[in-house]
Amino acid sequence: MTCGSPSFSRRLVLQGAGSVALVGLGFGTVPAVAAANDKYPEDAFRQKGDADAIKALYGKTAEASDKVKLDAPEIAENGAVVPIAVATALTAVTSISFLVSENPNALAAFYVIPEGTVPAVANRLKMAKTCNVIAIVESAGKLYSATKEVKVTVGGCGG
Repeated sequence: MTCGSPSFSRRLVLQGAGSVALVGLGFGTVPAVAAANDKYPEDAFRQKGDADAIKALYGKTAEASDKVKLDAPEIAENGAVVPIAVATALTAVTSISFLVSENPNALAAFYVIPEGTVPAVANRLKMAKTCNVIAIVESAGKLYSATKEVKVTVGGCGG
């Protein structure tokens, strides 16, 4: 068969290549499936204060710990994109969350940390004004926190 023959069209070649590619994607990959009990913490994201958000999310309070390393700038020139990161050497970490005390809704981000994953997360948050950023790490059923004040020169929530 030659490329010029009617039975060997470009469309046929592309369809075959596409089929091979799709079949190749199906082997050796496992689709990401959320656990049946994973539920979006909608109520916690609606809370106005950080204490209320922590209570809605975890049902308990956190203790300050030097084992939670929060990296956030002293001064954020633009509150619309404040880079923050948290890491910990704690074991059995199941979740990490970020809260911004003076935002209209305190809970800014919540991450479920799968077993065997390095417990470190980075994000860019919006901050309405100068306030505390709180990182909460859930480890072995207990809550640990780190807090840092970030001064915002131009607010990210319309200020």
